[in-house]
Amino acid sequence: MNTILSKRLCLAAMLTLGAGMMSTAANADTSKLIIESGDSAQSRQQAAMDKEQWNDTRSLRHKVNTRVEKEFDKTDVAFDARDNCQKSANVNAYWEENTLRCLDRRTGRPIGQ
Repeated sequence: MNTILSKRLCLAAMLTLGAGMMSTAANADTSKLIIESGDSAQSRQQAAMDKEQWNDTRSLRHKVNTRVEKEFDKTDVAFDARDNCQKSANVNAYWEENTLRCLDRRTGRPIGQ
């Protein structure tokens, strides 16, 4: 009876050991999950090119806005100068549209306001 009991214990031990080895083998074979940031040399180069394009566009917009502002200021000053010229007490003063100046009819020189 000892031999039967010892064979059963041995068999039980082998089954337990085999089950443990199988679970270890199952746990050892895991899948890898790789998470990439999407940051590559190509995407960095594209980002650099986009930034350069944005800076060029911003610079051009700034130049255009500055030019428009200068033109507006020039027109605004000329408008005020024309009003002052027309309201002038000097009867010989007239407004020259081509040069945007107030001139003296007799001399053709600009009249200082």
